[in-house]
Amino acid sequence: MTKGILAFGAYIPWRRLPRKAIAETHGWFNPALKGQAKGERAFCNWDEDPVTMAVEAARDALAARDRATIAALRFASTTYPFLDRLHSGIVAGALNLPEDVSAIDVAASQRAATSALIEALVSDSETLVVASEKRGAKAASPVEMMSGDGAAAVLVGPGKPVATLLGKASRTTDFVDHFRSVDNQFDYQWEERWIRDAGYMTAVPPVIKRCLEQAKVAAKDVTHFCMPATLARVASAVAKAAGLDEKALCDPLHANCGDTGAAHSLLLLVATLERAKAGDKILLVGFGQGADALLLEVTPEIGTRPRNLAVTGHLARRKEEASYGRFLAFNDLIELERGMRSETDKATPLSSLWRNRETVTSFIGGKCSKCGTLQMPRTDICVNPNCNAIGTQQPHAFADMAGRIKSYTADRLTYAPDPPSCYGMIEFEEGGRVMIDFTDIDTAALKVGQLMQMMFRIKDIDTARGFRRYYWKAAPKTGHA
Repeated sequence: MTKGILAFGAYIPWRRLPRKAIAETHGWFNPALKGQAKGERAFCNWDEDPVTMAVEAARDALAARDRATIAALRFASTTYPFLDRLHSGIVAGALNLPEDVSAIDVAASQRAATSALIEALVSDSETLVVASEKRGAKAASPVEMMSGDGAAAVLVGPGKPVATLLGKASRTTDFVDHFRSVDNQFDYQWEERWIRDAGYMTAVPPVIKRCLEQAKVAAKDVTHFCMPATLARVASAVAKAAGLDEKALCDPLHANCGDTGAAHSLLLLVATLERAKAGDKILLVGFGQGADALLLEVTPEIGTRPRNLAVTGHLARRKEEASYGRFLAFNDLIELERGMRSETDKATPLSSLWRNRETVTSFIGGKCSKCGTLQMPRTDICVNPNCNAIGTQQPHAFADMAGRIKSYTADRLTYAPDPPSCYGMIEFEEGGRVMIDFTDIDTAALKVGQLMQMMFRIKDIDTARGFRRYYWKAAPKTGHA
């Protein structure tokens, strides 16, 4: 059976900040920002982070697939929210994957995603590779301008792949172009010309050459060249040095998303696969303390893949954010007076979280085996007044079910990081109801009957202990691209 990429998906947050808003605010201090003030960058809502974005990218990739066959999960990022917790384990729980899944976090390098993808492509197991990044940056810095938040996911294994691996090569060297430590939350970057000449131009072309030689493919036959690079014209310089056609350069997604760090190589791959046709050859490069190169060939199966949002659909799902202040607040770059109502102790009983993990993390409710009634959460007694059977509840997944607003409230009395706090009753189209928070919605657009979907988000953050609780929220339903 042929091995390769079976499915792919992506996630880009709803809000987009025009770069001119950053330049207009900080131009007095750093006039050079005005030269970078074109386009917009994606940024997370207050209740999003690399974990929640990874879950949504994976759900996008797996929308039409059975998850029971996934044997391994690899989660690549350099911005995990916890120092000592298995983030891929949270993702596996949210996706309701089998508990015998092999889950590993892949970290500490901008090429973590390509390294994880290479491992998956040479494995015999069906592996889900996800990459997600929410890079912090100092206000008025070039990194703030060029970065964006986002995630991508690729399912790899035996079956009917949309792309197969022709060749691969890697090089590892401790070339430090930037770094971040426990004591320094923001990247410290060295001089750009040195990064280009001693880093990219030294490491990448030889790795590409070895990859193409292994695949027995000429450089001129590469259809698409995907290599993240925040430095101007580096990708084109590498392509020229490697003998690639300049027409093969893919869109770096700078204009409408921004560089998503360790996730960007997979994000570019997904964007390319969306528009690729059978026979196309995709050269994917990851750079960071060396380089990875993978040459993939698109198969005829690309024409029969189920449609999902992927990159194109998520780029279309956007809201321009006029307030740079909201961006600063969501990224903890300014300290707001949050008021007395924000001072509630939000300690999380870890034992309770463990006991209720099916409901909280996997969003599993119940279905009565006697009358078929759905309910959320699951209880010992059926909620159908004409049934009330005891002990008949079977687990039933609600995360992928759509529902409509039955009632709603926009509450400005309670504390919310993004007021007002919107919540209400959702009635699922297949049956069952739940009272739940809303997210990614304009207050003025709230209406009874609005179609909603479930999304994995941060419920709240215990700032005293540094713990964040995840749960599900309702957001306006987005159609497929």
